[in-house]
Amino acid sequence: MNLVFFGTPEFAVPSLNRLLAHPDLRVLAIVTQPDKRRGRGNQLTPSPVKVVAQAHGLPVWQPQRIKKDAETLDKLQATQADAFVVVAYGQILSQAILDMPRLGCINAHGSLLPKYRGAAPIQWSLYHGESETGITTMLMDAGMDTGPMLVKAQTPIALLENFDDLAARLANLSADLLVETLLKLQQQAVQPVPQDSDRATYAPLIQKSDYELNWSKPAIALHNQIRGFYPNCTTSIRGETLKVIAAAPLGPEYWAQLPADLQALQEEWDSLSREASQPGAIERVVKGIGPIVQTGDGILLLREVQLAGKRPQSGWDFANGMRLAVGEQLGQAAVR
Repeated sequence: MNLVFFGTPEFAVPSLNRLLAHPDLRVLAIVTQPDKRRGRGNQLTPSPVKVVAQAHGLPVWQPQRIKKDAETLDKLQATQADAFVVVAYGQILSQAILDMPRLGCINAHGSLLPKYRGAAPIQWSLYHGESETGITTMLMDAGMDTGPMLVKAQTPIALLENFDDLAARLANLSADLLVETLLKLQQQAVQPVPQDSDRATYAPLIQKSDYELNWSKPAIALHNQIRGFYPNCTTSIRGETLKVIAAAPLGPEYWAQLPADLQALQEEWDSLSREASQPGAIERVVKGIGPIVQTGDGILLLREVQLAGKRPQSGWDFANGMRLAVGEQLGQAAVR
């Protein structure tokens, strides 16, 4: 089965590696985004997918705008591929491209469609506190993740998993599911199922404003925002910007899902739950663990933070180094 692989970030690499390793699948060429300037040296850097492709000696095509790049379109047509496989490529494919391969264009999407169509399904599933997610393979059409579904795989989401954790697991799940999907398509052993658009939800690109923490929100909502938009959520303290990289909501409904060192806070729960101050106020600093912050509903432990211009540090090291005092205020308490 002859394939062309479209993909760009690290998320797509396990899928490409699995296709390259399978004896019944042959990757003819790679389409990826153009190299980008990154880092302090502003050096042109290839995408993770391109690095793998070059290591395997595969042709790599990097059009700025694939829909209007006649040379790339001619090359794609000339491959006579059975299928185009698309994993987090980053550009919209034209109908002319979708129509080229015999079996169509197969996409692996990071959600259980029709939920979380769009550019950031993993982030928004965490933000909304979903207890499970998965990968859906589908036949692509001209819409945004609207094509008929082929195969699904589900996985639970743990309370303390962040975007990086979940994306790594879903990337491996995608690799397994793509191989299964392609072989079933070849054998005519899978029937495309139309999506129910009435049940669709959307996962748009994340905006800078989405990173801002509003301490009037409930503790669980803030926790989900922090892990969903990891590691970029921000607040302020003493006039400085503070990234909150990892947190944990505290309370009876969460103890069983927390590690043993945090479960020890149960012993202090009676006194903690009686204390109530302004949202964003430091409620307590627990030695060896970190600061606990009052929210609009419940309390939140800051497990890892980063002051502007500094390295990330544990919540306890931050509290100890700053000599945080009970009652100090983070960010703005006002509802936005």
